[in-house]
Amino acid sequence: MTPRHLITTYPCAVLMVVQLTSILVYPFLDGEALGRALFSVVSVVAVALAVYAVRETPALTWVSIILGAPLLVLTFVEAAVPHPAVVLASGAVHALFYYYTAYAMIRYMFDDDHATVDEVWATGAAFTVLAWGFAYTYSVVQIIWPGSFTAGVDPDQARTWMELLFLSVTTLTSTGLSDVVPLLPHARSFVMLEQIAGMLYLALVVARIGALLARRGVTHVPKG
Repeated sequence: MTPRHLITTYPCAVLMVVQLTSILVYPFLDGEALGRALFSVVSVVAVALAVYAVRETPALTWVSIILGAPLLVLTFVEAAVPHPAVVLASGAVHALFYYYTAYAMIRYMFDDDHATVDEVWATGAAFTVLAWGFAYTYSVVQIIWPGSFTAGVDPDQARTWMELLFLSVTTLTSTGLSDVVPLLPHARSFVMLEQIAGMLYLALVVARIGALLARRGVTHVPKG
């Protein structure tokens, strides 16, 4: 199977693999702005391909393009000129793009009465996309309200992208293992919204699986 065929057939699987790989690779690029920008572009391209593949109407495609084009530009500008205003604009556009992508994938999963292989992958990809969206939201929050987050190491410093992503993943999964703590009211508000989003997403997936099993007539296990 060629890479092109893999991307067009299983775009959600490719997206999830790219994002999980970025979690492992990003620490090696943490001190290199250009390296982070290049890897971010690769991730954004994967997201764009996934949105294109799961689009329900032309509006979905146009929205992803409208958000994705400035996102790519801002990613490179942020790497070259990490000014707070640029970081703020980049974070806001990234967050909107990832939220919209998560919405598109959820519609993709609930579009029909059967689950394809890529729809199964979409359940995981939508979850990681949502985590990325909240991480970028936190980056915006700490620029607008300095001191929104603290941590055990350098508590008075702004949190790094990896720390914010760590906070987002631990919050969305409800594990609560993050050493990054929201301090200010606005930061705590967004963290609570992510906690609720994580629980609702789990409920949606369970409801989807239950509905599919009910249609197949296997909701009741025969007594032995």
